[in-house]
Amino acid sequence: MARQFDPFREVDRWFGDMRTPASTAMPMDLYREGDAFVAKVDLPGVDPKSIDVDVDERTLTIRAERPAVQKQEQQKWLVRERPAGTFARQLTLGYGVALDKIEAAYADGVLTLQIPVAEEAKPRKISVSHADSSKVVSPAESKVIEGSTEE
Repeated sequence: MARQFDPFREVDRWFGDMRTPASTAMPMDLYREGDAFVAKVDLPGVDPKSIDVDVDERTLTIRAERPAVQKQEQQKWLVRERPAGTFARQLTLGYGVALDKIEAAYADGVLTLQIPVAEEAKPRKISVSHADSSKVVSPAESKVIEGSTEE
């Protein structure tokens, strides 16, 4: 028996192969804006009280929990793509950030982290000092010292 080609099933299979657990559970944008790095992590359906952000050494860890939807008696699942459970994501931070000044805010399903650049890592201008070399030496001031020889 010949198998019929279903383009929708093939497209679904292609997209299904591209998903990774980190990208489906906690997709993130990370960019630099002025003197801070900004991370925006999508956490829709997450209770803000379940979000935990901590820094240990140079590793920033984000944890959040999305509860599973309780199945009702009349429900018959057709598609279930929204992951549930506890999720975590880690970022390794460099030495040029101010770990003690990181700020986090959660609004509209998005966790925003502001990670400021440390003062010692910011570029700065170094002034060059120089001596005043405008002194002119006149011929009267310069003396020629002749070597003396004993006779």
